[in-house]
Amino acid sequence: MIANFVIVTDLLKKTMRLHMQKNQYSESELATMLHNAGLRPSVQRISIFSLIANSRLHPSAEEIYSNLWHRFPSLSRTTVYNSLHALADCGLVRELEIESGNKRYDMAPQPEHGHFMCRRCGKIFDTELPHHIDMRKMKGFVLESVEVCYKGLCPECSDHSA
Repeated sequence: MIANFVIVTDLLKKTMRLHMQKNQYSESELATMLHNAGLRPSVQRISIFSLIANSRLHPSAEEIYSNLWHRFPSLSRTTVYNSLHALADCGLVRELEIESGNKRYDMAPQPEHGHFMCRRCGKIFDTELPHHIDMRKMKGFVLESVEVCYKGLCPECSDHSA
């Protein structure tokens, strides 16, 4: 049992370190990325992209809408969903389906990483992957994506349960 605790504690430390290293992008940098991807950098689209790129929360479409509607009273859920699909289609963000039917969004491309989801508060953290699969050993397979999600309690929630 102690060995498992050490592994989980080490994983949480790596998770928090990776989580804190996320870049912060200016609106002009985000607008340039949108333009280079062939998307019109509207104020609403930049704000949606910024919430994903500069947040460590891996927000859902509903969370994005809730965070932005007060700033843009004319913003609709349809605009949020259409923007998210456009951002994902051009490779600027990626959809995460950590829980069945509940899509979250993450900046892409990023270094290969997994996620840790707190089962109590629902927060999602970036985490390092413990190993890398050598696809050369798997003849005939074509790797298209990797989704790794650990589930448990984040440091804040585990402190409350002690």
